[in-house]
Amino acid sequence: MRRALAEDYEVHASNRAHCDLVDGDAIARVIRSLRPAVIVNAAAYTAVDKAESEPDLAQAINADAVAAIAREAKAAGAALLHYSTDYVFNGAAGHPYAETDRPEPLNAYGRSKLAGETAMAAILGAQHPWWILRTSWVYGLHGGNFLKTMLKLAQSKESLQVVADQIGAPTSATLIAETSARLLRTRPASGIYHLAAAGETSWYGYARHAIAHARARGLPMRLAADALRPITSAEYPTPARRPGNSRLDCTKLERALSIQLPEWQQAVGETVDELLEKGAV
Repeated sequence: MRRALAEDYEVHASNRAHCDLVDGDAIARVIRSLRPAVIVNAAAYTAVDKAESEPDLAQAINADAVAAIAREAKAAGAALLHYSTDYVFNGAAGHPYAETDRPEPLNAYGRSKLAGETAMAAILGAQHPWWILRTSWVYGLHGGNFLKTMLKLAQSKESLQVVADQIGAPTSATLIAETSARLLRTRPASGIYHLAAAGETSWYGYARHAIAHARARGLPMRLAADALRPITSAEYPTPARRPGNSRLDCTKLERALSIQLPEWQQAVGETVDELLEKGAV
């Protein structure tokens, strides 16, 4: 994100040690000291299952902190870009979700993210420059994510079972960063926009593609080519319910920015290649 924004802005990045998001006074202090023209809030509580037992903490970071940031952005006259999730929807629709579809989260994480969206929109109103990018199935070179987990498991396990009845689009952190930079240059109308790679797959299809790509690039694996098995969500119960349909309709964003989002397979392959080059899996 820093690299994508550095062409247009002097970037100041804050981490938890610098700004604890459960501390409203710390949020105000940091923003007032920097006097930014633009605030990009990429921080969130993202432990979906753990949020079921820590709903107050998820709410504090994903909703209360967002409201505090929005208030400071409004006072400072700073544009605000924030990120949300496909988990604001229940996944029951038979089509990719548009921004106009009614949110109905299935879990505490989704409810906290929706609360953050609602607070931000209410505080900033129609005249202030603000944007919420809802995205899905995010992965990248850094931090823990599904892609890296699958590649590591393929090296250590002889068989794997992956959920095949949840559908979405794996979306790279690089795509999110580059699109965010373009959005901040373009400054479309304030509001919510959906951002995900083009196409769709299941977690099983995603894992199969990534593992096959890594195998073709020479990554040693214990996992046999035919030892990846699809299962249902019911066969892999989790504390938090997941939406079966996480597809996002990104037409509004593509039109606003005059872009065509790439197919999900492209960035997955590029990220696998880079992980292998760096010896990160």
